[in-house]
Amino acid sequence: MAAEPLRILAFGDSLTSGYGLPDADSFPSQLERALIAAGENVKLINGGVAGDTSAGGLARLDWTLADKPDLVLLEFGANDGLRGLDPAATRENIAAMLTRLAQDRIPTLLIGMKAPRNLGADYVAAFDPLYEDLARQFQVPLVPFYLDGVAGDPALNQSDGIHPNAAGVATIVKRIAPEVIALIKARKESDSG
Repeated sequence: MAAEPLRILAFGDSLTSGYGLPDADSFPSQLERALIAAGENVKLINGGVAGDTSAGGLARLDWTLADKPDLVLLEFGANDGLRGLDPAATRENIAAMLTRLAQDRIPTLLIGMKAPRNLGADYVAAFDPLYEDLARQFQVPLVPFYLDGVAGDPALNQSDGIHPNAAGVATIVKRIAPEVIALIKARKESDSG
C-alpha cells in the first residue's frame, strides 16, 4: 500500500493563496509540483487568504489545523506592513501562532517579509528583524524574505506591482523548495528516531 502523502499547510495571505493567478500557478500548487518532482510524496493545502493580517491568521489558525497538517509554512506580515500596523502586534501574533504550532509539535518554516520602505526607517527597523528574532526564539528555520529576487521586478509581478505572477511564484518556489525538503527530511528523521 502506498504511504499517505505528507500534508503541508501553506498558511498565509494573498502571497500564499495565489491572488490574481489560476490555482495551478499559485505558490502551493507550484511548490507541490516541485516537491513531487524532487521525489517527495506530499500534498499541499492552500491556507492562504487574500488581505489577511497576522491577526487574521491567528484568528483562523485553530480551525485551519483541523486539516491535521504534518508541516506548516507560515507566511504573514505583508498586509500588516502595507497597513502600517504596529510591528509589536505583528510580532505578538506570529509568536502566538508559532507557540500553538510548537504545542502540536508541527514542524514549521517561518517565511519572513520586509516592511514597505516608504513607512520610514523607524518602522523598518522595528518590523524587519522580527522574523529573525522569532525564528531564533522558537528554533524554527527561516526564509528571511518571501519576495527575495521578485519584489520590484516588473517581469516577475502582476500589474499591481505587489503580487508575483506565475514566473515570480516559480522564482520563489525554486528558492523555498530546498528549505521545505530539509524540513521534510528532519521530520522523517524525528519520526524514525
